[in-house]
Amino acid sequence: MLRLGLTGGIGSGKSTLARMLGERGADVIDADAISRATTAPGGAALPTIRERLGADMIAADGGLDRDRVRARVFADPAARQMLESIIHPLVGEAIARQLQTCRSACVVFDIPLLAESPRWPARLDRVLVVDCSESTQTRRVLARSGWTPDTTAAVIRQQATREQRRAVADLVVFNDVDDLDRLAAVADGLARRFGL
Repeated sequence: MLRLGLTGGIGSGKSTLARMLGERGADVIDADAISRATTAPGGAALPTIRERLGADMIAADGGLDRDRVRARVFADPAARQMLESIIHPLVGEAIARQLQTCRSACVVFDIPLLAESPRWPARLDRVLVVDCSESTQTRRVLARSGWTPDTTAAVIRQQATREQRRAVADLVVFNDVDDLDRLAAVADGLARRFGL
């Protein structure tokens, strides 16, 4: 079983490529989806977030108030570290449970912050980075998220740089063109390469 780490900056097309690899037979473990589940209404991270960061971080629906949390962690690196110390262990435990159910020749670990986490590369056989220009990232995020340009730029600045992501990569897919057929052809080639 090949353990493939898949990462890329926001708006790079990483999640789209992960979905395509899943359609071609890979088992996909989505760390971002797991993280969101821990902070959704009833999520396992919420009691500790409420205790350590304050009740104002919880939205009216009982889930994490993402806009308020985003503003706080951008302004306060210690708050970001505290939030990560709450969520990351829960995500790690859920990933370990999901991995036990995987049966494919290739397990894709879709990890947005792989380059930022020193523990991940040692757990993977290969790292695949989906790369694109920052202007493409910005355009895609603005089109889908409803965020302001300032919020989008702040999120991009908080993530690893393109150079840092490429430095941990064994393979790089450059995805600067909005062409799903081209990306699907890349997924076909990767599926063959990884025995799917």
